[in-house]
Amino acid sequence: MGKKTTLKDIAEEVGVSAASVSMILNGKDLSRFTPETVERVLGCAKRCQYAPPSSRNRLKEIAVISPSVNNAYHTTIIMGIDRAALASGYLAHVYNTYWNPHVELQILNMLAKQRVSGIIYLMNPLQKERACEIDRQIPVVAVGDIVSDLGINTVDVNNFKSGEMVAEYLIGLGHRHIAYLTTSLNEHHISRVRRCEGLRSAYARLCPLGSVTVYCKDNSYEQEIRSAEIELDSGRALAQECVQNPKITGIVAINDMVGYGVLDGLLEKGYRVPEDYSLCGFDNAFPSAFHRIGLTTVDHSTEEHGASAFHLLKDRMENRSEKPAAYPITRLEYRSRLIIRDSTGAPRRTET
Repeated sequence: MGKKTTLKDIAEEVGVSAASVSMILNGKDLSRFTPETVERVLGCAKRCQYAPPSSRNRLKEIAVISPSVNNAYHTTIIMGIDRAALASGYLAHVYNTYWNPHVELQILNMLAKQRVSGIIYLMNPLQKERACEIDRQIPVVAVGDIVSDLGINTVDVNNFKSGEMVAEYLIGLGHRHIAYLTTSLNEHHISRVRRCEGLRSAYARLCPLGSVTVYCKDNSYEQEIRSAEIELDSGRALAQECVQNPKITGIVAINDMVGYGVLDGLLEKGYRVPEDYSLCGFDNAFPSAFHRIGLTTVDHSTEEHGASAFHLLKDRMENRSEKPAAYPITRLEYRSRLIIRDSTGAPRRTET
């Protein structure tokens, strides 16, 4: 067996001190070194398969940045990541931002110092510039909506097409006037915006005399972290607002979790689903298949998204280029599909 590479070996090859090599490999005070020196040290360590003595018998570590674990969609992605990561000798640590860009920045800066092997986002980064900057040293992959200028490897969901798919189905059932019930709708939540745009695009094209009315409940960062039932509560409140409009016969919830809250809100008011209101969601969270729920929804192959995100990350981690700027950007997209269950049907008779 050959002699193990030491810090001194790397230092002699690169032409810097062993202390400098140690600092660079541990991500400490990188501003003291030129980008060229950092790349030469990292490249040499990679070629020589160097690992610190304290870490040679440990699982390699990656970080998963999640907006929250309140939603089964995100936890299902994590399951896919974990399954693939553990099979390859990696351990995933989950960090929640609760959609707070300041918390996200703190997490990114901490991870840059810790020098984890890689980072997976479960949404489009809110701190895009910082994420792209870190990607030059630590591979980053995002699972989110299609954004052409994101600048990192992605596993994409085409939420615009998903919205169109739901709208086309409801139009086919005869629903002329529908409601879109969503939590905070802004530039931080591009998937929510794109689903709405898809719904409206299909109605403008196929049912121009119809309408898509948006009901939105804005939740603060403090509310997101304080309540595990924030999406259920939001759906229940939005349903009670929505039923004040007598034209609406179909309701589309931003995701299945909000959809469960909508279902509760409708039942509490004495309405039947689908006899009085058809109800659709997105994400195909596992409770949606329960017989007492039976929610029509859009499936995104969520667990496979997580596994694919890890494999994209693994390719970068284990085949690091000494010129990261030249590394190609990979975008992987799964086709979403509509899952029809008992929560949708023909519209009730209503005023036009």
